[in-house]
Amino acid sequence: MTQVHKTAIIGKNVTLGEDVIIGPYTIIRDHAKIGDRTRIDAHVLIGEMTTLGSDCQIFHAAVVGETNQDLKYNHEPTETIIGDRTVVREFCTIHRGTDDRWKTVVGSNCLLMAYVHIAHDVIVGNNVIISNATNIAGHSTIEDHAIIGGLTGIHQFSKIGSHTMVGGGNRVIKDIPPYIVATGEPMRFAGLNIIGLRRRGFSNDTIKELKDAYKLIFNSEYNVSDAMAEIKKTPHCQEVTNILDFIANSERGILR
Repeated sequence: MTQVHKTAIIGKNVTLGEDVIIGPYTIIRDHAKIGDRTRIDAHVLIGEMTTLGSDCQIFHAAVVGETNQDLKYNHEPTETIIGDRTVVREFCTIHRGTDDRWKTVVGSNCLLMAYVHIAHDVIVGNNVIISNATNIAGHSTIEDHAIIGGLTGIHQFSKIGSHTMVGGGNRVIKDIPPYIVATGEPMRFAGLNIIGLRRRGFSNDTIKELKDAYKLIFNSEYNVSDAMAEIKKTPHCQEVTNILDFIANSERGILR
């Protein structure tokens, strides 16, 4: 049975799923949609045109779907979308999109720890962990299974590849390709994310191919373009193709 605390304020045309719990002094603005069994704690703000999936947890004083901080925003009817089973901890802020992507998205099975900020038009994939007090600027993309260390600042329009681990307390100003560990100031390649890949069932053969590819890209006499050309000369797994596609499509350039 859905439970709405008597002090909560629910806007117009709000859709509440089954067995939703809404805590005291929470505000849910117009046209929001709350999925089944989602729990929203006290003093939370859910902005208009925000969709929360099923089985989410939104902790005390989080703000999800508030108007963004882009000075060019002119109140276009943009959205914020949160997937299923995602946890948003205390004092997180997630801002709605602009007319660039028209939405800000956080996928399913994500964990956003306390004080994380996700700006307008950011796309976060599934199974992503973002640690405390990380700030993600607008238009950035974080792919599936990435892990971001705490106190990290991510520059606007940056892209972080899947299965990547980013060390905490650093700046991300270049794109970070998939499957690696990135750390340091300036941010640099620090090896393959072997532990994470093994935990997620990547085979030893695939891991070896990824190692060999990144050895050519980062630890050889080749520049990046020549390393990619060398990799393409021999058959390789889909994961190596993912690396090549990521680098080819990078607009900011990759870390070194």
